[in-house]
Amino acid sequence: MRIKEMTDLEKAKRILKDKNQSLVIIKDGKTIFCSDSPGIDGILQAIEKFGEQLSGASVADKVIGKAAALLLAYTQVAEAYAVTMSRKGLGTLRNHDIPVEYDVLVPEILDRKGRDICPFEKFVLKIESPSQAFEELKRYVESLKERKGR
Repeated sequence: MRIKEMTDLEKAKRILKDKNQSLVIIKDGKTIFCSDSPGIDGILQAIEKFGEQLSGASVADKVIGKAAALLLAYTQVAEAYAVTMSRKGLGTLRNHDIPVEYDVLVPEILDRKGRDICPFEKFVLKIESPSQAFEELKRYVESLKERKGR
């Protein structure tokens, strides 16, 4: 009897849940990136570190909204999974022909206090281009870090 090997996405999902990560990226059977950073920090770090090498990878993320989805489209991942997925995130991934799985679909991603829409989701509301989203989100995150440093 032959044992079925896990797909890259199945591996990413398992690591995400078993090791309590926020983001796991697997390519060709190998874990190339893991992060427990909240928000889009992990995806931005992965893009900075691996760039085009992320093309064709499988990604598991705790939360995918439109901002994260645009970044995944920018990197041309093969497939994605989210524990929690927003409708706009799902639409964005589908518009870019990225197969997607999720556990919970929500109308929108909220901020950490659960009172308002996530600031990254607000930021990309009118952005549809993955490359524009990457450039502008990168600058936005850098400006937030500079403000916190003061």
